[in-house]
Order: sequence, then structure tokens, then C-alpha cells
Amino acid sequence: MKHLNFIAAVLTYMAVLAIYPATSLAQGTRPGVIDEVIWVVGDDAILLSDIEKMRTSGERINGNPYCVIPEQLAVQKLYLHQAALDSINVPDEQVNQYVEMQIQEWTMAAGSAEKLEEYRGMTMAQIKEELFDQLKSYQIVRNERQHLTEHIKVTPSDVRQFFKTVKEDSLPLIPTQVEVELLAERPRISQEELDRVKGDLRDYTERINKGETSFSTLAILYSEDPGTARQGGEMPFMGRGTLDPAFANVAWSLQDTKKVSKIVESEFGFHIIQLIERRGDKLKLRHILKRPQVDQKDIDASLLRLDSIAQDIRENKFTFEDAATTLSEDKDSRMNRGLMTNLLRDDNGDVYDRTSRFKMGELPTEIARVVEGLDVGEISKPFVMTDPRSGKTQCCLVKLRARIKQHYASITEDFQVLKEIVENHKKQEFLDNWIREKQKSTYIRINPEWKLDCDFIYPGWIKE
Repeated sequence: MKHLNFIAAVLTYMAVLAIYPATSLAQGTRPGVIDEVIWVVGDDAILLSDIEKMRTSGERINGNPYCVIPEQLAVQKLYLHQAALDSINVPDEQVNQYVEMQIQEWTMAAGSAEKLEEYRGMTMAQIKEELFDQLKSYQIVRNERQHLTEHIKVTPSDVRQFFKTVKEDSLPLIPTQVEVELLAERPRISQEELDRVKGDLRDYTERINKGETSFSTLAILYSEDPGTARQGGEMPFMGRGTLDPAFANVAWSLQDTKKVSKIVESEFGFHIIQLIERRGDKLKLRHILKRPQVDQKDIDASLLRLDSIAQDIRENKFTFEDAATTLSEDKDSRMNRGLMTNLLRDDNGDVYDRTSRFKMGELPTEIARVVEGLDVGEISKPFVMTDPRSGKTQCCLVKLRARIKQHYASITEDFQVLKEIVENHKKQEFLDNWIREKQKSTYIRINPEWKLDCDFIYPGWIKE
């Protein structure tokens, strides 16, 4: 069945807007016309300028762009209209969080905020405003699609039936996967280094309290949180449960927006915090993070200890699993006897399943590099890596528990993969039918001069 993933197209459209400024009419369209309405879907218009932005983005479009792009946008408008009827919305603070994250990425790609503004021909405020509208529409459409298909469930019988009817070479090819056990130790940090970090934070607090400088300025200059430093340490509105407990306890005790918190230690390092605004059960904060540096001699000492542990395991004095349970400082794997867990997330970032299997690209880079050269059951030499969650230096041993070579999906080994395929197929089939029915009850008008000979995925746009 011919299929168009319009969501991906809309997301691509939003991404390229950050790099490509708004364009005028392409050569060969209608000279002298600045903009015009091409389609009307319900109460919403699709403008030629909307189409041109997508057409000139450099993204490959299969087919006539003046057929493909308007259909993508028209489908989006059907979902947005239904979302309004279903009271599907996205909180502004959530959208603002995505905007800030995306602006950070684009600014880094462009080289600076000034260069990004130059590319777009807009101020940063204008870029954020435009991006906010686009991202909000995208999130609403995604939520509406999920709302429409939340009733669709797949049974094991459905999966078995699918597996029987599909030829092996049509099944998905599952890349090589591994199961890895981890034992991690964080090198000790000297008291002198801890005193230095706390002294810096006390100095920042004193300078802010004296009015010599602002919290935001110091965050830009000195904070070691790459996600917030560029924004003056500012964080989006967040609930208590999404923050480190120690950090949250201090943050929720703040009442005065002019005060600076006491120094607080979290799993990420040491912080000072300032309250910006309270909104219900969420806070908007700014913070400065400082991470104590680990001395090389302390790293060497940790590596030596781990080398001794590895040797004892090889001599069968105890097992890797026992050592990980007793000695590892990686809390995620320690309770699982060292076995690392891969959290599978949906489009919303919510965990929908857990597995011990990782594709090589899903492992932290340092671990993947080491595992690549191990045989099953082999223990690595000690190595140094940065904890991807906390950003702290840690020394590690890993054991390759299993390697599952590349293969076509099987119902015994890859049931979850096949279940997702069947479920996605059912959902898309439902949505395709929903769009066709929605077309029948929606006012649709295509500018007569733009009624091209289009091979639409959903032919119901043209009404006799």
C-alpha cells in the first residue's frame, strides 16, 4: 500500500526553517505574485510561501512538490482540526522547553546566535516565536494521532499470523545486538578539589548578593551544565519529580527570587540555585553547576583496583556478577547484577519496554569501543569513560554476556519487534481510513490554477 509519513515531513519542514530563510516564489511559478492561497482545508489556508519553504529546503521529495507538499500540509490541518474537537492540546511550557533545546542545537550548528539570525534574516525572538507555533502544531498532531489509535491493541495471535504470511526476506533485518555487564567505580576526589569548587560557588553567591554581577552572567561564564549555561543557567518549568532529589529539596525551599540557595550536591556535581517563577506545582529555576575535577593519580588508582578485581574474577575467586552487585557504583546496573538495561522509548520519550539487548550504536561510545573487541564471556581491561547521565568520570570493567548476530526477525527472538510492526501497520491503516472519511465531511478547495495532474495518496481532495 502506498504510504506517506506526513509527520516526518512536517518535522523536517520545521527543522529546515531554522537554516533556510523564507523564500520568494521559485522561478517558473507565477511572476509578480508575492504569495497566494493554493488550497483551503476547512477554515485554514495553505499558502504558496508554505510550499516554497519546504520545496527549497534541500530535502528530497518524491514526486511533484506542488502535489506532494500541499497534501502533507492538508493532512496536518485535518489532524489539527480534529484535535481542537477532541480538546487535545500541549502546555506552552512543554513547547517552550522543546524550543529552547532546538535553538541550542541550531545555534551550535550555525556557530553563534548572530549567525543563526543572519541565516534566517530574523531576530532570535522572531525565530523562537515562529518555531513555537510550528513545534506546538507538530506536538498536537502527534498527540491526536495517538489519541485516535490508542484503542488499537495487538495480540500474540496477530503477531503469529503476521509472521506466517510474510516471507523471511521481507522481515526486518535485526542488526547485531549485545548483552553487557558493567562494573563501575568513581575515582576519589581530593578534599582540596572539593574545597576549590565550593569556594568558587561561595564567591559567585557573594558577588551576586553584593550586586556586582548577575546570576545569569556568572552562569554563562562558569556553569558546567552545557544544556543551560548559554541561557544564563535558566531551566524550563519543571516538576519536582523530574529533578535530582537533593537539588529539588533545596529548590522547593526557595521563596525569594532575589536570593541564592545554599550549595547543594547532586549526582551531577555542586550547584547554587535561584528561583525565577512558581507556577502551580512547577518551578522555573536557574542554576550554576560546577563539577570537581578528578586527578590523574586517582584515576590510575581506580584502574589499578579494577585490574586486580578482574584478575580475581579470572581466577574464579568470585564472579563478575557478585563483584558488580557488591562493588559497582553504577546504580542502574548494580541491582541487576551488573547487567545493563536498554530503555526503549516512544515518540514522547516515555519508556514502553526494557531489554538487556543493545545495538552497538545504543551503547555509550566508550563501552561500544571496548565491547567490539571482546569474545562472549570475556572481561575487558579497565578503562575510563564519562557517565552519560551525570557527566562524571568513572573507571569501568565490562563483560560481554552475549552477542546476537545480525538476522532476520524471528518470533522467538524478536517478538517485540514484530509486535511493533503489526501494531504500527494496524494504526496506519486505521489513520488512512480516518483521513479518507474526514475528507468527505471537510470543506476542501484547490485554487483552479493549481489543480495539477497529481497522483495523491488520498484522492478525496478533488471533489466533483
